[in-house]
This record gives sequence, C-alpha cells and structure tokens, in this order.
Amino acid sequence: MSGAEPTLAEICVVACAEAWRGDGAVLASPMGIIPSLGARLAQLTFEPDLLVTDGEATVLAPAGDGGRLAEGWVPFRDVFTLLAAGKRHIMMGASQLDQYGNQNISCIGDWARPKAQLIGVRGAPGNTVNHPVSYWVPRHSRRVFVEHVDMVSGVGYRRAASLSAAIGGFHELRMVVTNLAVLDFGGQEHAMRLRSVHPGVSVSAVADATGFVLAAPLQVPQTRLPTEAELTIIRAQLDPDSRRDQELA
Repeated sequence: MSGAEPTLAEICVVACAEAWRGDGAVLASPMGIIPSLGARLAQLTFEPDLLVTDGEATVLAPAGDGGRLAEGWVPFRDVFTLLAAGKRHIMMGASQLDQYGNQNISCIGDWARPKAQLIGVRGAPGNTVNHPVSYWVPRHSRRVFVEHVDMVSGVGYRRAASLSAAIGGFHELRMVVTNLAVLDFGGQEHAMRLRSVHPGVSVSAVADATGFVLAAPLQVPQTRLPTEAELTIIRAQLDPDSRRDQELA
C-alpha cells in the first residue's frame, strides 16, 4: 500500500492521535483499535513521553510486532492513583452522547425497564471528573448523538458545572472523533461543536446524522490528512494487518 491515498480509517487514526497532542507524560488509555493506533502514533511522533496502555494494565512499547509489544505493567491500584491525580487521558466509546457531553454506556430506554442492557457505567463517572476524556464513535448517527441520553454514565459539562470546584474543577472533555468528523465542546456553554469534517463529508451530512443542533464555525475545515511519515508508521509498523479497517466495516 506504499504511496496509496489515505483511507478513512487512517484519517481517523490521525484524528485520534491529535486528541493527545500537548499531553506530555500522561497515561493514554485508548478503547478500540483506531484509538489505540492513534495513541501509539502520537507516542511515536509528537508525544514521545506518553505512556500507552492496551486499555487495561499493560504498557505498550513504542515499537514492536505490529505495535503490540509489552514493555511494562501498571496494576489497577496504580491506574486509580493516576486517575485520581489527573495523570490520565482516556478515549472511550459511547452508546449515546448529548450536546453537552453526557455519555451513556449503561442502558437504552427507561432505567426501570430498559430496552437494552449495556456494559454499565464502569469507570466513566470517575474518569470524566478526574482527568481529560475523549470519545471515539465509529458510526456517527442520531442513535448515538441524541438530545438526551437515557442514563448519564460519563458526566457532561452542564452537570459538571453543578459540582463543587473540588470535583468539577478537573472536568475536561477534549474531543469526539467519528467516521464523519471531529468535534469538540467549544460551543456556547461548552456545547458540542463541529471542528472538522473528513474528506468527502459535507457539513449537512454531519448535521443530518446528529440528533441536536450542532454548533459550527462559518467555515468548517477538512480534517487533516496523514503525512507520508505517519502513513508509513501506521501501515508498516503499527498495523500491517490492516485491523483498523475492520472497525469501520
């Protein structure tokens, strides 16, 4: 694939990598293939001080067999210490996200009689009030981007504002990367904002796939493309088996 045009998956890998730009020495905890490749790419390029985990307790080396070589172990007691100290930046998934960043991974429908039981709140409440959090959504749709989440698992900006300064003062939702676009929370009162659209995607297509009015600048830029060096790292070093494409299939 040398010299081939970047694929959508590779554009998403780079967009995820950008979520960790400027973080320095923090524990990067990516959930999913494309976020994991993004964290590894950031570590190998502009954020060499990142500690990258496999999403659990294994610390991954900057290089290795397909980018999966373990070089250390962080027991969960230490993960929780880093979490509480704000020295972690996780990229989670979301079954639902609303305009102000409330996330649901627990259930769909009324809590008393849900239509579907999901994985539960897990660590989302503690993550979102202690350290930076980003989200990866491989299928941007109105089922995910909803006006009101059915249950709050991860805390959004309006809820965080009602917390005490001792708790809400560490709340930061950084970025949302989807198969259509990159979003942040730079709108009025931290409303979700369209930051860029991927090549070939229109602003109206993103708006149509979102269940609330999405803030956007007058001119929405295109998501940046991978550099030749980044493509080489992704294709030859981190993911020679093209696992990244499976997440968007």
